[in-house]
Amino acid sequence: MSLPPEKASELKRIIHNHLLKMDIHGKIREVLAETVRDDQGPARRSLCEADFLCALQRRGIIDDVMKDLHFTQVLSEDVLFFLSANIDPSRRYLYLQVLGGKAFLEHLQEPEPLPGQVCSTFTLYLHFRNQRFRSKPVPCACEPDLKEGFLLEIHRDANKMADATTMLSICDPVHLVLIKTDTYSETVLVSSYFLDWRAVLSSPSGKTCFAVELLGVGSECKVPAGVLTVSLELYPPLIETLSNDVVGTQQSLERQRTAEKERLFLVYAKQWWREFLEIRTSHQSKMVKIFAQDENGLNRPVCSYVRVLRAGRLLESPRQAARFVSLLAHEKAPVVGGGGGGKQEQWCTLMAFLCRGKGDCEDHATLLCSLLLGFGLDAYVCVGTKAKGVPHTWVLTRGTDGSITFWESLTAHRYLHQTVDPDAPPLAPQPKLSYPYRTLGCVFNHHTFLANCQPSDAVELCIFDFQNQSRWKAMSEEALKSVCAPGSTTSLPPLPPLCAPSLDPAAASNQLELEMRYLVSEHRKDLELATVWDDHLSYLLSSALSAYELERCTGVSCGNEEFQDAVRRAVPDGHTFKGFPIHFLHRNARRAFATCLRSPFCEEIVCCRGDHVRLAVRVRVFVYPENACAVWLMFACKYRSVL
Repeated sequence: MSLPPEKASELKRIIHNHLLKMDIHGKIREVLAETVRDDQGPARRSLCEADFLCALQRRGIIDDVMKDLHFTQVLSEDVLFFLSANIDPSRRYLYLQVLGGKAFLEHLQEPEPLPGQVCSTFTLYLHFRNQRFRSKPVPCACEPDLKEGFLLEIHRDANKMADATTMLSICDPVHLVLIKTDTYSETVLVSSYFLDWRAVLSSPSGKTCFAVELLGVGSECKVPAGVLTVSLELYPPLIETLSNDVVGTQQSLERQRTAEKERLFLVYAKQWWREFLEIRTSHQSKMVKIFAQDENGLNRPVCSYVRVLRAGRLLESPRQAARFVSLLAHEKAPVVGGGGGGKQEQWCTLMAFLCRGKGDCEDHATLLCSLLLGFGLDAYVCVGTKAKGVPHTWVLTRGTDGSITFWESLTAHRYLHQTVDPDAPPLAPQPKLSYPYRTLGCVFNHHTFLANCQPSDAVELCIFDFQNQSRWKAMSEEALKSVCAPGSTTSLPPLPPLCAPSLDPAAASNQLELEMRYLVSEHRKDLELATVWDDHLSYLLSSALSAYELERCTGVSCGNEEFQDAVRRAVPDGHTFKGFPIHFLHRNARRAFATCLRSPFCEEIVCCRGDHVRLAVRVRVFVYPENACAVWLMFACKYRSVL
């Protein structure tokens, strides 16, 4: 096997570390001394390398070395994986292997999938210290075949290799998120688990294996979902390991420190809430939310759900960020039985939200606020109500000129806030309200929490002068920082980076367009209609779809004149042109076609009868981070007008 120089040097390093651990130099010295002593007899001759190798073999030293290196089939696969990875010899890595799952009792009766059959799948996602990974999807089963290895970089320092003590102070967990994808491509969050990997620091072999019990989420957060067998191994291995007591003591101290900070914040929050209620008795019914439950049922301060998130080169502007967030599907947290009519409480950690690809309005709003803060805007999450008193969450930004802009995270729509003067004469002109929001209880971001203590919580009457303590009651920034700042507590989930899209937009567009053509042809065949495609007209529709997406991103419409001119040239005199554009968040052709046919305008085009009928269809898939997709589809036809 030919290896590049850096891989060969890393293999040498692994072998060297193993040899040091078994004190190979001391054993060689012993054998050398013994061989020289035996050679002092009357038949004395000069020793050669072959004699020395024979002596080593006789004493079993070579067998011990090979045994210690574990060059069995299992470890040779590990070493090959390690060498094939893009590694740096000066850094410390954790090789995390998932060796299989069991006790996923919900799938106890799941039949074995037939070859080629579409079935529900499990996918495991990992996040550790700004690195994200995902497993291959495997069929759902009581004992799913989740077997995958992930090489996680623990520490990077060009000057010094991290030792056990340094790594013990790294309290970042490995966040495991298990997602189930059904046969209709709908995703379900199965479990969200934070793994403390530092047990490997006390393992004499530098390797440990244990079972991880995954719990459900939401209302099932106390119910076991299944068990994963996990193996952890350090590369390169530690020369000196820590004792179990040292690792256990460090973890215990971290838990105590976190518990004390959370206790003190809870005491402060209760006192702050009492003071808020004393201002006005009506405050009891205001939408002021200090804590929210995450997917694991843990109560966390709402400010901890917002962080400054920079998307690097993946998103170019605040409006593009709003478009990306709106492409993540909206789904309310499920309620078992659906009874009670109340709203299920579940705010998701960012990792769980991104892996699932959908969530409630709170998940969208906290993500959008985090991205807008990353773009340097003064952004806040708003908690209030829409029409008919429906609880809702959205985002506001404050301009340096005092202007207030509302951002609807579910649609990417923006609204300029204009204040209504309640004391104005009845006939005085008042601004027309364009936004759907009715009341506002509180606003917050990563370091600020403000409750609305104005006489009325109606949005149109709100004055957003956050420095005015008679209008907005603020929480102590120091108190919020103690439990919400990055690294302040070990219970705070780490912030994952956004992932670049892996989908090829051109290939996805072509595939979906071919499927649409097939579905239209089959539908017309059932109606005993011939189908003739006009490829040139199909191509012309591209510019319209591109303009639609640009308008959704920027709010500016452009390119329509060129599209209309091109269509006029492509449609001969005496012919009629009809077009029907539609937008989707998924790439399922049959679902999209069924939705289109529910529109009488689209059905009129697809089922067009007449003289010299020519059909066209164009699909454009616009891909964003996390493989979020904006799918634009346009059906069109032209035919000779017959009176």
